[in-house]
Amino acid sequence: MMQVQKRQSAQAGQPGVVPSGNPLLEVRDISVVFGGIIALNGISFNMHQGQILGLIGPNGAGKTTLFNCLSRLYQPSKGDIMMEGESILKRPPHKISEIGIGRTFQNVALFPNLTVLDNVRVGTHARTNSDIISDSLKLPWVRRGEKQLNERVHSILDYLELNDVAHTPVAGLPFGTQKRVELARALAAEPKILLLDEPAGGLNHEEVHVLGDLIRRIRNDHGITVLLVEHHMGLVMSIADHVVALNFGRKLAEGTPQQVQSDPEVIKAYLGDKNS
Repeated sequence: MMQVQKRQSAQAGQPGVVPSGNPLLEVRDISVVFGGIIALNGISFNMHQGQILGLIGPNGAGKTTLFNCLSRLYQPSKGDIMMEGESILKRPPHKISEIGIGRTFQNVALFPNLTVLDNVRVGTHARTNSDIISDSLKLPWVRRGEKQLNERVHSILDYLELNDVAHTPVAGLPFGTQKRVELARALAAEPKILLLDEPAGGLNHEEVHVLGDLIRRIRNDHGITVLLVEHHMGLVMSIADHVVALNFGRKLAEGTPQQVQSDPEVIKAYLGDKNS
């Protein structure tokens, strides 16, 4: 079993439960303007611990822009993003994992010539406290820390069924396996919130089904909150507790998958208008 600190949550493992208590993440009136073009216009929503939230919308809706604000690749023109009551906007991108935000990428962003094991080890960087002097001297506390991290990495590989390819360079692996390696690397940072950017992209039908089960299992086993940006509507509607739909940089609808899926504006903008 993956050695992740389990986070107790009233919602974890109980899809459809109405969230209670303070939000884990608050997106407050976020706007982004690129050279006079409004990419996001006053987007607000909350995420609660243990929730799977799906972010959907047609191409150009602003999903990726919002996702990049959450991972600190973009700086909003207006608004704030709060995690556990503190703004994340003062943090540079390389510091975002330290507060418990992990992410995967639409296009797999692994080190192709490194093994699966070494790629996953990269994800533990945010959880290390050593420095170059301590590392060179191999101080006892450094050795203990390395042992714990190695145990964690191997438990994640076991959890995601990657042990058989642990010493294989990722460049030669099937795309679906590379996706799991990237997910393993994100989990190695012990995230409270996992941002998944188009995880079903390039996967076949069976792989998408397996992915949906895996995302639910990660949430249910460990209470990790998931933000899923995805074009695959079947995946989103089958695993999300809550869905936010965007169109032209504005929030179009928000609610349960059933509510959003049946919203006339969402049907018209994203699923297609039968009368058009």
